[in-house]
Amino acid sequence: MNLSTFLEQMFFFKPQTPTSLQMSLSSLKLHNAMWPGLVGKGDGEGEESPFSLERMLELTANADVNGRKFDGVDCFLFHPHTDPEASDDDLKKIADLITSHGFDIGSLVAPVWPGTVGDSAMGTDEQQGKFLDAVKVACKIAKVFNDHGARKGGVIRIDSAEFGVEKWKANPGEGTARIIDTFKKAAAIASDHGERLAVEGEICWAGMHSWKDVLDLLEGVGQPETLGFQADLAHTYLYLMGYNAPEHALLHDGYGDDEFYAAYEKMTDKLRPWTIDFHVAQNDGQVHGAGSHDKTGKHCPADDPNGKLDISRCSGYWLKDFQDRGMKHICWDGCMFPNATLENPSTWNTILKAMVDVVSA
Repeated sequence: MNLSTFLEQMFFFKPQTPTSLQMSLSSLKLHNAMWPGLVGKGDGEGEESPFSLERMLELTANADVNGRKFDGVDCFLFHPHTDPEASDDDLKKIADLITSHGFDIGSLVAPVWPGTVGDSAMGTDEQQGKFLDAVKVACKIAKVFNDHGARKGGVIRIDSAEFGVEKWKANPGEGTARIIDTFKKAAAIASDHGERLAVEGEICWAGMHSWKDVLDLLEGVGQPETLGFQADLAHTYLYLMGYNAPEHALLHDGYGDDEFYAAYEKMTDKLRPWTIDFHVAQNDGQVHGAGSHDKTGKHCPADDPNGKLDISRCSGYWLKDFQDRGMKHICWDGCMFPNATLENPSTWNTILKAMVDVVSA
């Protein structure tokens, strides 16, 4: 079944007028990601300490914009927030903690990387087996959260778990074929559990490092009902610029607004039909890495004066017909912010205001 046929049959696709889009955007729940308290942090030299799940929930719960609050959180399924080997009872306690703040649980980040549960989706049979084990772990945890009642929607987020693109570039066809094989097997696991997988496009993940390469992956798997795309405003900005794939650049430095939005429309028209999860974010055109995380699109504060994106306008390109793709929430992602920024209450109020603006556009 091709993608357009799937959308028509599964979600009863109907074109939306601008008015109906505006009305439907207001139905989207607003979530905050918990992993900005973890990604790029640690106990190594020069690293800032991670934030506990409890503290991330407190910071999220304290945000308020004219009485509007965050509706939920998206969660990271590895230490120190979640033990992937936790018992059902311990997982229920996590669900109780989250719901005690009035939050639903949404999308979940599977621990697919080397050093967690998983390993490279482009690797050996042993590495592929670990990757698939990570997907099974995520599905198991999702079921506990679903049965608890705390989780009412969302996806399980994955990537190729192959840091950097040099190994992939040595044989792109072989690397992509191997990732497709792994993703097909992962999709079968997710389908058996009633879950959907979303691959997050970032320039740091081999085979997913450009809009064209991730599109090749999605089409190669060819299972839109089970495996789709997670679009992040910051990461996909660098797709436009062809940071790790100059041959796929749609923009070059010095562009004007007309050039930008023409390129943005081209990219989103290709990837939006696959998009089943969405991250609101800002980017200043730079890459950034911290701790063990390779350089990727730099997340900036929502009101960063150097931000390249009109957050509300750019979000609109991704969110056209979102209901037809089963999306019920959007999530803020601001990885690798300094701890002082995370501890500042105005950070979260500004973020929440930006998200309110997205669903009110």
